[in-house]
Amino acid sequence: MVDEIRYGVIGTGMMGVEHLRNIALVPGARVTALVDPVPASIDRARAVAGPDIAAFDSVAAFARDAAVDAVVVASPNFTHRSVLEPLFGMDAAILCEKPLATTMEDARWVAARAADHPRPFWTGMEYRFMPAAAAFIAQVHGGRVGTLRMLSIREHRFPFLEKVGDWNRFARNTGGTMVEKCCHFFDLMRVIVGSEPVRVHCSGAMDVNHRDERYDGATPDIIDNSFTTVDFANGVRAMLDLSMFADGAEHQEEMSATGDAARLDVLIPPGEIVYSPRVGFRGEKRVERMRIEVDPTALAAGSHEGATYYQHRAFADAVRGTAPVQVTAADGLRAVAIGVAAEISAREHRVVAMRELGL
Repeated sequence: MVDEIRYGVIGTGMMGVEHLRNIALVPGARVTALVDPVPASIDRARAVAGPDIAAFDSVAAFARDAAVDAVVVASPNFTHRSVLEPLFGMDAAILCEKPLATTMEDARWVAARAADHPRPFWTGMEYRFMPAAAAFIAQVHGGRVGTLRMLSIREHRFPFLEKVGDWNRFARNTGGTMVEKCCHFFDLMRVIVGSEPVRVHCSGAMDVNHRDERYDGATPDIIDNSFTTVDFANGVRAMLDLSMFADGAEHQEEMSATGDAARLDVLIPPGEIVYSPRVGFRGEKRVERMRIEVDPTALAAGSHEGATYYQHRAFADAVRGTAPVQVTAADGLRAVAIGVAAEISAREHRVVAMRELGL
């Protein structure tokens, strides 16, 4: 069992720095190495993690020379396969940020290699670990809505932020919005529903954001709003309502699970869970509300309602061998697959069966 966990962090942009802040909160964990080809990014990361941390400008050099027990991959989406290849030769646990990869081919390759890796491999799906979302999932699984029949998820938020090199403006780098952003929600759908998808229909477009932007003469091509419905093998239907130009909305995320006995909602923020049992036509409403508290220190360490911290606590337990991996590479592959199906559906204006993707 690993006592102190030495971490390397690959990719020191916005999400990489969030990982640095949260690793610092985990007992017995410390970052000993950083990897980024951009010196300014390394400097910003050292301002958070400490000035004396070893820095590498290539993954190859890191894999050869770094002495670490765990690696966090937070590099751009399209680099994940090339970054992971030398890491699979290390005796270190791996947490790879979502999406696992940007294509089905690469996601399958990563999942296959991860299955043979002797140390834990974890796909970074922070949204599972938001305290309010976790409590919502537990209540649905505990039968509070009865038999689940419908699941609705809404994210109304701000546009994609600027990244180094503006890589996130193009689907060829991200896998498309339905892979890059929405893999979180497709992962949540699978967890909550407890089944696998059979077909996906997505209607989406780029209607507001980035339309006037040009990068080397090219116009961004990423969806900024969509409705996606997913039919699951157990008969449950799930829907995602996404808007990337609704930054004034009071709640960034909302989820509603409706069963034959009740409806359960969660609002993030503020972390409120609302329980609405069936009462019959004109029956008196019996709505119950509860608020899920988040550790203020964890809340301040990132932009995911404390989820990054709680995920790192669980990952550290897996690295130490005291708990199982909660989000496998196979989970990451499945989330990418639903996103790829949604991208195809939006582009070709048709329903996509998951069997078309070999699933």
